Amino acid sequence: MPAERSGSDVSSVGFDSAWCATDLGEYRACRYTYEYYPYESLPPIDSTQFAGAFPWLGGTGETLPEQGAKLDRLAKDLVAEGVTLPQDFVTFHTDSKLQYALDEVSVTSCWTDISEPLPSPVEPGSFLVRFLRDQQDCVIWYLYLRPSGEAFVVHSSLDYEHEYAARHDGEETQTDLDDPEEQRAAILWCAPSFEEFAHRFWVENRLWHALHGNDRSGLEPRLRDYLRHYASPGEPT
Repeated sequence: MPAERSGSDVSSVGFDSAWCATDLGEYRACRYTYEYYPYESLPPIDSTQFAGAFPWLGGTGETLPEQGAKLDRLAKDLVAEGVTLPQDFVTFHTDSKLQYALDEVSVTSCWTDISEPLPSPVEPGSFLVRFLRDQQDCVIWYLYLRPSGEAFVVHSSLDYEHEYAARHDGEETQTDLDDPEEQRAAILWCAPSFEEFAHRFWVENRLWHALHGNDRSGLEPRLRDYLRHYASPGEPT
């Protein structure tokens, strides 16, 4: 498998990068529910496999009309703001086979929760769309959409929908939404595309189940390859 590491030009936005996740058994420790792992420490992923068809999840099924209409409205709202919703995100969240794949595999009870467009607090003209959150809101994942057409995934401990609503209602916010430096520190880049994020999230949660259940017999080669990145030379995976 080509050891490619794809990425977006995060330096132009000013975000630091980190992967927020839990442990992988004895292969990767985690002190709390989640840990921030340096992005460069993660197993590299072949980005050429991500063409929006999700073959690693068994491919697509049927489009769900209600979800399709919901994503159409979101896409139109974003186009009106000068940004576009990536097709891999639309396909995943409107498909009968894919829609809740991340919820189903999550070991920390993360759940899908798609927001309306939320203005970026660090870059005028860019927007956030929340799509996944931890059950206790320890971490929330967003699409970050730029007028250039660039779209990548970030995460934060802040629920920006709640923060903007609180400010609108004259209530106290957890953070200063008008301080770009404070906001850059609150948002971390974690994947160059939605599908790559979904793939890594799915792989790691599958591995967690296998490692903590002490049953690796059903692990497909791609999962074993991922785990091998953390294994000591000669250690069986």
